[in-house]
Amino acid sequence: MANHKSALKRIRQNEKRRLRNRQITSRMKTAIKQYRQAAAAGGEPAALQEMLARVTRIIDKAATKGVLHRRNASRKISRLTRLAARQAGGGEENAA
Repeated sequence: MANHKSALKRIRQNEKRRLRNRQITSRMKTAIKQYRQAAAAGGEPAALQEMLARVTRIIDKAATKGVLHRRNASRKISRLTRLAARQAGGGEENAA
């Protein structure tokens, strides 16, 4: 256990950040899971599009706060967007 005042403060800060990061991560994972379930169930395209915008915002916020690396966030958003395109277009996807 730390004895110095600064080390004790650092422990308190780390714990606060850990709990905040866990909350953000949990919220993000739940939103992604709900979106994937809605897409798999063949939800209404307009509702899926609105849901995608909400999930994208949550992922972006996690990246901004440093909980997620920006490239990891970009990859997650890209995959969800591709899923949305496949659901909406019936398999139409850009062959890049």
